[in-house]
Amino acid sequence: MAHDRSSRPRTSLNSNEEDIPATGPVIGEGTAELGAGSWSVLLAPRLAQFVGVARHEHVTRAAHQLAVPQSTLSRGLVRLEQDLGVALFARHGRTLSLTPAGRAFLGSVERALAEVERAAESVRADADPAAGKVAFGFLHTLGSETVPGLIRTFRADHPRIRFQLVQNYGEAMIERLRAGDLDLCLTSPVPDAPDLVARRLDEQKLRLVVPDDHRLASRRRIRLAEAADEFFVTLEPGYGLRRITDALCAEAGFTPRIAFEGEEAETLRGLVAAGLGVALLPPPAVPRPGVAELTVTAPRAVREIGVAWLDGHRDTLPVTAFKRFLLSRRGQLLPR
Repeated sequence: MAHDRSSRPRTSLNSNEEDIPATGPVIGEGTAELGAGSWSVLLAPRLAQFVGVARHEHVTRAAHQLAVPQSTLSRGLVRLEQDLGVALFARHGRTLSLTPAGRAFLGSVERALAEVERAAESVRADADPAAGKVAFGFLHTLGSETVPGLIRTFRADHPRIRFQLVQNYGEAMIERLRAGDLDLCLTSPVPDAPDLVARRLDEQKLRLVVPDDHRLASRRRIRLAEAADEFFVTLEPGYGLRRITDALCAEAGFTPRIAFEGEEAETLRGLVAAGLGVALLPPPAVPRPGVAELTVTAPRAVREIGVAWLDGHRDTLPVTAFKRFLLSRRGQLLPR
């Protein structure tokens, strides 16, 4: 039976509430509206009662199972049918049977309630102190060695805690923190924003990487100004390492000439090995053939690594434990 939304009753949840229009914004496709007159708000409290009675076909037995007074259950069923404008049950003395409309309604309601059960169990499992989940973001350059080592050490004391790992560049991870997709992230530069809490954990030296047949390849140390005439390969704008590269070059007195832009540090090393430019990069997890890596003596070429989280966000116990662990690694986060 089709129901005209304009005819929905405008109900208040208690006698002190104002009469609120039934219409409201549509959150998204497949998402329930939650206005005061929406079906979700109107029917949800009575759906489990409906399913209980439908399964038992008897109000007394259903009331016992649901631990509600029989009179309350009976009134709830009557109100449910009145709100829907449809008879869901045929009465036969003390027993009931579903009408065709009731059977159609039951299938959808059971699926909806099962989804609620799954959702509740999922969020409870993620918050479990011993076996919950941490959504953890980190930079690509920390993924091959630093993060696996951190998680291995942490799980020695918390072996059942699970991780959802996300590799991305800094700005993208901050967006995901704000959206609630991440609990914590390791990023650089360390963000400074009023809605975030960030703590500096360590710093990582950056090297000038040149092809192994480059005129500077025989050097061990170099002032960055000596590379002013070189073509640079860098990460794309928006990446933290790109901002650091631009700032260091500016401090050295020049604007880098960009030959190629990429999204991943080891790809840039490959471009350098191919003779396509030079790059300022953190040390590799495994030495890369075809390049020479020079210590930059001036300006001081480092990037700070920090952990960030959303200010005011209530952590689950697994997130609290991992956050404490990361903070305890201050000055020891990166391999030396």
